[in-house]
Amino acid sequence: MAGKVNRGRNRKGSQQVAVNSSEQAISSDASLPDSSAVSPENGVTDVNSKEKENDSASEQNPAKQADIHLYPVSVKTPGGEKLELQLSPGDSVMDVRQFLLDAPETCFITCYDLVLYTKDGSSHILEDYSDISEVADITSGSCFLEMISALYDDRSIRAHVQRTRDLLSISTFHSSLSTTLALQHETKKTPSLTTDVAKNEVQELDSLVLKENTSASLSNLLPSPSKEIKNIESIVFSSFNPPPSYRRLSGDLIYLDVATVEGSKYCITGTTSSFYANSSTGNIFDPRPNKASLEATTLVGLLQKISPKFKKAFREILERKASAHPFENVPSLLPPNSWLGLYSIADHKRDASRAENSLTLTFGSELIGMQRDWNEELQSCREFPHANHQERILRDRALYKVTSDFVEAATKGAIGVISRCIPPINPTDPECFHMYVHNNIFFSFAVDADLELSFKKQGLDESFKVVPINLSQNHSEKSGDSSLHEASGVPLVDESAVSNVENNYVVNHSPTVDIPEEAQLNDSEQATYASSNNDLRGTKAFQEADISGLYNLAMAIIDYRGHRVVAQSVLPGILQGDKSDSLLYGSVDNGKKICWSDDFHSKVLEAAKRLHLKEHCVLDGSGNVFKLAAPVECKGIVGSDDRHYLLDLMRITPRDANYTGPNSRFCILRPELISAFVQTEVAEKSKDQVQSERATSVDDSSSVEVKTETKEGASAASGPQECGQHDHSGDRTKEILFNPNVFTDVKLAGDQEEIMEDEENVRRASLYLKDVVIPKFIQDLCSLEVSPMDGQTLTEALHAHGINIRYIGKVAEGARAMPHLWGLCSNEIVVRSAKHIVRDILRDTEDHDLSHAISHVFNCFLGNVQAISGKGSANGSQSKTQKKVNSGHNATGKSVKGQSKIRGEFLGKKQSLYLIMSSDSLWSDIQEFSLAKYQFELPEDARQRVKKISVVRNFCQKVGITVAARKYDFEAPAPFQVLDILNIQPIVKHSIPICSEVKSLVETGKVQLAEGMLNEAYALFSEAFTMLQQVTGPMHGEVANCCRYLAMVLYHAGDIAGAIIQQHKELIINERCLGLDHPDTAHSYGNMALFYHGLNQTDLALQHMSRALLLLSSSSGPDHPDVAATYINVAMMYQDIGKMDTALRYLQEALKMNERLLGEEHIQTAVCYHALAIAFNFMGAYKLSHQHEKKTYNILVNQLGEEDSRTKESLNWMKQFKMRELQKQKGSQEIVSAQKAFDILKAHPSLIQAFQAAAVAGGTGTTGSANRSFNGISDGLPRGRGFDERGARAVTEMRKKAAARGLIRPHGVPVQTLTPFTQQLFNATSGNEANDAPNNEPTKHTSNGLQDIERDQPKADQQDLPPVGLGSGLASLEAKKQKMKAKASS
Repeated sequence: MAGKVNRGRNRKGSQQVAVNSSEQAISSDASLPDSSAVSPENGVTDVNSKEKENDSASEQNPAKQADIHLYPVSVKTPGGEKLELQLSPGDSVMDVRQFLLDAPETCFITCYDLVLYTKDGSSHILEDYSDISEVADITSGSCFLEMISALYDDRSIRAHVQRTRDLLSISTFHSSLSTTLALQHETKKTPSLTTDVAKNEVQELDSLVLKENTSASLSNLLPSPSKEIKNIESIVFSSFNPPPSYRRLSGDLIYLDVATVEGSKYCITGTTSSFYANSSTGNIFDPRPNKASLEATTLVGLLQKISPKFKKAFREILERKASAHPFENVPSLLPPNSWLGLYSIADHKRDASRAENSLTLTFGSELIGMQRDWNEELQSCREFPHANHQERILRDRALYKVTSDFVEAATKGAIGVISRCIPPINPTDPECFHMYVHNNIFFSFAVDADLELSFKKQGLDESFKVVPINLSQNHSEKSGDSSLHEASGVPLVDESAVSNVENNYVVNHSPTVDIPEEAQLNDSEQATYASSNNDLRGTKAFQEADISGLYNLAMAIIDYRGHRVVAQSVLPGILQGDKSDSLLYGSVDNGKKICWSDDFHSKVLEAAKRLHLKEHCVLDGSGNVFKLAAPVECKGIVGSDDRHYLLDLMRITPRDANYTGPNSRFCILRPELISAFVQTEVAEKSKDQVQSERATSVDDSSSVEVKTETKEGASAASGPQECGQHDHSGDRTKEILFNPNVFTDVKLAGDQEEIMEDEENVRRASLYLKDVVIPKFIQDLCSLEVSPMDGQTLTEALHAHGINIRYIGKVAEGARAMPHLWGLCSNEIVVRSAKHIVRDILRDTEDHDLSHAISHVFNCFLGNVQAISGKGSANGSQSKTQKKVNSGHNATGKSVKGQSKIRGEFLGKKQSLYLIMSSDSLWSDIQEFSLAKYQFELPEDARQRVKKISVVRNFCQKVGITVAARKYDFEAPAPFQVLDILNIQPIVKHSIPICSEVKSLVETGKVQLAEGMLNEAYALFSEAFTMLQQVTGPMHGEVANCCRYLAMVLYHAGDIAGAIIQQHKELIINERCLGLDHPDTAHSYGNMALFYHGLNQTDLALQHMSRALLLLSSSSGPDHPDVAATYINVAMMYQDIGKMDTALRYLQEALKMNERLLGEEHIQTAVCYHALAIAFNFMGAYKLSHQHEKKTYNILVNQLGEEDSRTKESLNWMKQFKMRELQKQKGSQEIVSAQKAFDILKAHPSLIQAFQAAAVAGGTGTTGSANRSFNGISDGLPRGRGFDERGARAVTEMRKKAAARGLIRPHGVPVQTLTPFTQQLFNATSGNEANDAPNNEPTKHTSNGLQDIERDQPKADQQDLPPVGLGSGLASLEAKKQKMKAKASS
C-alpha cells in the first residue's frame, strides 16, 4: 500500500526532473520489457511500449494483477486545485493522507476530511483506518476525492504548527551526491567527456587513493550543507497562551508570535476554523483582527499573505524538494549513526522554535492519556488474521510499525534513564539494580564489568589462563538475569518486594568460589550484560516461529555512554501485583523449583520443533521429574490479559562444547550454525538410509515396526511426571534435536543413554563449527568468495555462517597468509578490546569530563601519550583493579555508577581514572584482553600496523562517538583535541520483524536469474519490492537488495536506463539506512558508475567511481582486493576514452595490490595480467600483450589445470597475440613502402585520379583489403567520384550507434574481444565452467554477511556483456544452482 502510493507519486511527473522522470517507465509490478521496448540508438526505454505491455500483462493475468493494479482518482484541494492519484482498492485512507502530505500542493494542509464521490453521485466520508474498497469501488472510474477543511482542536492545531515548522526547515533534506551529480550533468548537458574533465578526474582519483592520503579526505565523505533558504525569522508560541476563558468560548485555541524576514512582527490567533493576525502589540492583548483582516485556513496560507518574501522562499523550498528523488524525502525510521561531523563547526544560532521543541520533550511530564500501551498494541497486531496474502501484508505492516515506534521510544527513554531524567521505581536499592518505567516501557541496567573482573580473578583463579573462555561470563545464569527480568519474572507489589527479590537472587545464586563481594557483584553484572544479547536473539527466534497463543515482550538493547540499558514492554498486571501465582512454566531459581503446565508446554513444544529444540526431562530440587522443551530458566507467565508469555530466552541453542570452563556458561552456539548442522546431518542420514534400505530391506521393515511401537508408547505417556521411554530412534532418522540444558548445572532425568546422546549431538555440532565451518569460511575468505570490507561486514559474515565472534582469533590465524584479511581481523580484535576498556571509562566519567576523557582515550589509542606520573604509568590495569577494590569497601555493594555521584575525595580519584591512562598502559590492556577473550596474541608492533582511519571509524561506530571530519596528524603525540569530539549517540539492538515471504521470493529470484530466466526473475524481484514497500516503506535494507537485483536484471535485458533508475534507488536507501560510507554504499556508487559508462556518460561514471574509491578506502583502507577491482574498472573507463597512459597506471597499481595481498598465483592476479594484455593490445604492443597473457596462462595452469576452458581461452589469446606480433614484424617493410607511396601520391594528386578511374573501370576487381588500404591512405585527400559517400556515411553512423550501445570500443575493437575471457576468469573461484556463466562481477562484497556474493552471471540475450565489476549482488548464484541440482538428484 505504501508502495502503491509511492508509485502514484512517481507517475505524477510534473515535479520531477529529467533524472527522475524515467522512473515512470518502470513500474515495480510490470513485467520485464523485451528488446523491442529498448531504443537501439541510446538504450532508453520506450515508455509507451512498456505501458502497453503492462496493460496486456494485466489483461492476461487479472488474478495476479488485481490486488496491485492502480486506478486514476482525482483529488480536489481546499484551494480548488486538482491532483491526480494512482490508487489501488486495497489502499487505506491513511495511505491517501500520506500521499497528500508529501505532495507539494497539499503538504501544508493537515486538518481536513476526505469525501469520496462515486459514479452514481453518492458521497462517502472516509474514516482514517478503513480501506477504500470498503467504501466504494474505484475500479469503475468517475470517482474523485475532495478535501474539506475540518475544525481544529488543541491537538490538531499543535500538530499543524509543528508540521509547518518542519516544512520550513531544510534540515530534513537528504540529497544524495549521486542525485547532485546527475542534476549537474543534466544542467551542463555535456554529451561526452572532454579532455579537461578527464584530466581533473585523474587528479581527483590520484589524490584520493593512489597517494593513500585518506585522512585528508575525511571532509569529502560528508555532503556539503544545503544552502539556507531564509523564509521566516521565528514562529513561537506567544506568552499570551493559554487563551483566557472568555476567548476560549469564542474559539481561540492558540496564540503565535511571528517575526517575518521583512522585520514585521505579528501576533497570530489560531482558532477552530482559521488563523488570523490579531491587533495585539507588545504586552497589550487585543484579540480583534488587525486592520488588514488577513485570514487563512492554514498557517502557511496566512504567512504567504503577510510576507511576500516568505511566499517566494516557500516556493523555493517546495521546488528543491520536488527536484529531489522521491526516496530522499521519505523519513527513515531508524537512521544510522554518523561517526563524522562537519568541520568546522557551524555557528550555533538562535532558534526559538528549536528551543521550544527541546524543552517540551521533558522526560516524565507526558500525560497518562498520551502514553501508548506497547504490549497491547504488539500482541493485538500478532493476533491479526493472516490466512491470505493481503491479510499477511496488513499484519506484517502493523507489526513493523509498532515495533519500530517502540524502538524509537525505548531509545529516547534509555537516554533519559542514563541522563538521570527519569526516577527509578526502587530508589532505595543499589543503583545497578535500579529499574525504571517510562512511557509504558520497563528499563533496567546491564553493566559489563568483565575487564575489571578478569584482572581481579587473575589472583583468585589461575585456571582462566589454561581454558580459552570468555572471562566475563562465569557463574550462575540466573544471577546475571536478575536485574534484567525481575519485573517480568516475579510479580512486583511494591519497592520493598523488588528489593527483596533482587537481594535473594544475588544471595541464592552466588558462586561457590570464595570471591570478594564486589567481585561477585561484578560477575552478576557481566552475566546480565552477556545474557542480554542472547535473550534478544532468543526473543527474535520465538517471534519468527510465530506460534499461535504464545507471546513475547517487545525488547530493545541500548548502549549509551558506557551503560547498557535493556528496554521491554511492560507485562500486563506485573506492576500492579496481579496474579502472584502466574508463573506456569519454567523456573525462577535456576531449577530448584520448576513449574509446569500442559497447555503451556504444548505451545512451547510446537515452537521448539521449529527451533530444533528437544523435549527432555529435568529434575527439580526435590527430585520431581518435569518434561520441558525449553531452557530451564525460561519463564512462562500468564498476564492479566490472559495471554501466555514466554520470557528469559537466553539459551535457545545449546552450549558450545568447545568452551566448557566454569566461566563460559553463556558461550552458546548460534542459530545459523544449528540450522546448517541439522541440514547437513539430515542429508547424510538420508543417503545412509537409502543405501541401507537397498542393502537390507528386511531389517529396515522390522525397524519401522519398532519405531511405530515406540511412537505409540511415547504418545500414551503424558503429564510432567511421565518421562519414561523417549522416542530417540525415530527422531534420529528424521531430524536432529538439541537439548539446551546439557553441559549446565541442571539435573537431567531420563535414560542415561539418551542424555549421553544429547551431549554427543552438542559435541558434534561444536566440532562441526570448529573443524568444518571455520575452515570453510577461511577458505571462502582467501578465495574472495566472501569479501568483508570492515569490522561490521566481517561480523555479519561470521554470524551468517554461524560463527561466534569469540572465534575471530582463530579466523585471523587461519587467514594470516592474506595480509588484508589478517589486518582486518586483528583491527577488529583491537577495536573490540578497546571498546570494553573505554566503556568502563565512559561509565565512570562525569558529564562535564566526557569530551576530555574521550579525546584522551583517542590520543592514547592512536597517538603517543605518556603517563602523568610514574605511579599511574606502572600499570593501567592495576589502577582499575585498585579502583574496584576501593569501591568494593562500600557495605551496600553499590556499583561504580552509583559511586560516581559521591562528591569529595573519591571524586578526585574518579576524575584521575582516564588521566592516569597512557598509550603503553592502554595497549597493554588491549593485548591482555585480546589474548584472554579472543585467544589472539597481537604482535608487538600492533600499534604501528593498525589502519588509523579504519580503526577510528570502526571504534566510533561501536561506541557511538562522532568526531570532526578534518585532517588528523597521526604522527603527532596527541592528534585529537577536545573540540574534535562532537557527540555521543546510542547504539541500538532490536528485533524488528520483517516479512518472511519476501526472503523466499528473493531467493527464488536469484535462482531464476542464475538460470537466465530474466522475465521470471524480474517478476519475483518486483513482487518482493512491492510487498516490502507496503510493509516497511522504501527506507529499508531489504528494499535496497530488491532494487539491486532489479537493476541487474534490467541491465542484462539491455535496459541500462532502467537499471540506473533501480540502482539509484538502492544507492539512496543504502545512504539513508546503512550510512554514507558503508561498503554497500560504496558498491552502489561503483555499480552506478558502470551503468553510466554503459550509456557512454563516462564523466558521470568517473565521478561515481571517485566516490566509490573514497568510501572503500575509508572503510577498509587503501589495501583491499575490492579497491584493486575498482582500479580495473577505472582503467577500463579511461581506456574507452583513449587515455591509455592513465589506464595502464591503474592496471599496474591493481596488479601490484593483488600480488601483495593475494599472491602472485591468485586468480585475481591473472585477471590483472589479462587486462594489461588487452590494454597493450589496444596500443599495438603485441609483444607485451603476449608476455602478460603468458603469465595469465601459467597462473591458470597451476590453479585450474590445462583442461579448464578458461585455461584454453588464455592459450587462444596467447596465440592471437603471437600471430599479431608476427604480422606486425612482417608488415613493417610494407608499412615503410606504403609510407613512401603515400608521399608520392601526396606530391602528385593526379595519380590518385588515375587510380580511381582504373578502379571504376575494373568494377569489383578490387578486394576488401585493398579498399581498406586505400581508404586509409586517402584520408585527408580530396575525394573523387569513385568514393562511395553514402556507404561511408552509413558505416560511420552504424559504428556510432554500436559505440553508443557499448558494442564498439573507441579503437574499433568490439567489446566481446575484451570481456569474455576476463569474465570467465572471475568464475574460477566458484569452480564453475566459464561457458555456464560468462558474465561476472569482480567486486565481491557481501552486503549482509551471507555467502551470496554472486559471482556468476547468467547469459544475457543481447550481444553486449556487462562491464567488469558490477559490484555486489550476483556472485554465487551458479554455485547455489549447482547445489540445488545436486540436492534434487540425491
